[in-house]
Amino acid sequence: MLKRHARAACTALAAAGLLLAGTGGAVADPAPAPVAPSAAVTLRTADAPPELLAAMQRDLGLTPAQAKARLAHEAEAGATAARLRDRLGAAFAGAWVDGADAGTLTVATTRAADTTAIRATGARAKLVARALADLDGARAALDRAAGPATPVRYVDPRSNTLVVEEAEEGAAARLLAATGTDAALVTVVRTAEAPRPLYDLRGGDAYYMNGSGRCSVGFPVTRGTVNGFATAGHCGRAGTTTTGFNRVAQGSFQASVFPGSDMAWVAANTNWTSTPYVKGSGGANVQVAGSVLQPVGASVCRSGSTTGWHCGTIQQHNTSVTYPEGTISGVTRTTVCAEPGDSGGSYISGSQAQGVTSGGSGNCSSGGTTFFQPLNPILSAYGLTLKVSGGDPGPGPGEPEPGGTWKAGTVYAAGATVTHGGATYRCIQGHQAQTGWEPPNVPALWQRV
Repeated sequence: MLKRHARAACTALAAAGLLLAGTGGAVADPAPAPVAPSAAVTLRTADAPPELLAAMQRDLGLTPAQAKARLAHEAEAGATAARLRDRLGAAFAGAWVDGADAGTLTVATTRAADTTAIRATGARAKLVARALADLDGARAALDRAAGPATPVRYVDPRSNTLVVEEAEEGAAARLLAATGTDAALVTVVRTAEAPRPLYDLRGGDAYYMNGSGRCSVGFPVTRGTVNGFATAGHCGRAGTTTTGFNRVAQGSFQASVFPGSDMAWVAANTNWTSTPYVKGSGGANVQVAGSVLQPVGASVCRSGSTTGWHCGTIQQHNTSVTYPEGTISGVTRTTVCAEPGDSGGSYISGSQAQGVTSGGSGNCSSGGTTFFQPLNPILSAYGLTLKVSGGDPGPGPGEPEPGGTWKAGTVYAAGATVTHGGATYRCIQGHQAQTGWEPPNVPALWQRV
């Protein structure tokens, strides 16, 4: 490290000497400020492995060029939508991407004056009657009274309504009456599906609970010097022991929540080491570079120990689902298929970890709907650090971080504020901070205020 500093100092002095010699002592114009990296660069979409791109082509019907373009477009759309959500405040009514390559971003607002600002970013503007926060509030009221007859509730930003799926005729109407919810807010969809947890240290690998039931590893993590993984809460309770895919003793559940949420983490023994990988197509390693949640309409792939590697799209965030065991809230609804034993497994979009498999309906022969528990709340709740690949090694001796409250390893939700280098920044996309993602360096994640 000292050698690096000496070389840098000599280079700087030599450059200064040449400048003075060539200009007669004149002071040069300051160098232009470096261009901030795009969201696609920050999220490393160009590094998507071939097996992920191949699965997207297979499951989403894309060409190779469309698969690559889609990941880049989704990253940029997520950052743009996050900035607009921050700017529009209470008028924000949701955002989504469309098109085979996700090249079209639409942002909805309840305020006509916002449409010009939305279009100025290159997005389409849609004026609607209801704000996202209002529809989310109505969904939360339904959650408190819902049962298996109305198993799924979510806000659909495209239709600007609260969707209630009913398994029997009249169930939605009874739920609305019981909660005093305005029927004008709601679209009722009849369903024959009955979501259930998919029972039965690389993401997607199998593990076994108490030597019997099987689930799948979500994402390898660390907590201090302890290695482990995040997974679904319904797979085990605190104290449940686990063995790995090879039936070798692995560890035990440290904490678990289900229902309400569907989150847990397992601490592994010293024979197991966390890796920054998810098991991809054919068993290949897919690298995990971060945990930035992607927008509605974005592609997402899942790895599980029963059905392997499958892809689809994100349908809605912040969905509520009622299983026979109870209601969970805050999960994301997807078109990816899954089957029993896939529970707890990894959902990843490009290189960004999204969440762990909770439950669903259907199967990978006929198709289905699945739900994942977003990963960032798990990391935050249990003080875990996602194992990621690459990244800057960080400052060495004699190179202190600029002063401020920002800290690598912290999970930041959209709207959180930090200071860094004497400036204040607001988080626009939820993520776990890591070295190299300091606020001035990643405008896709932070906005200076």
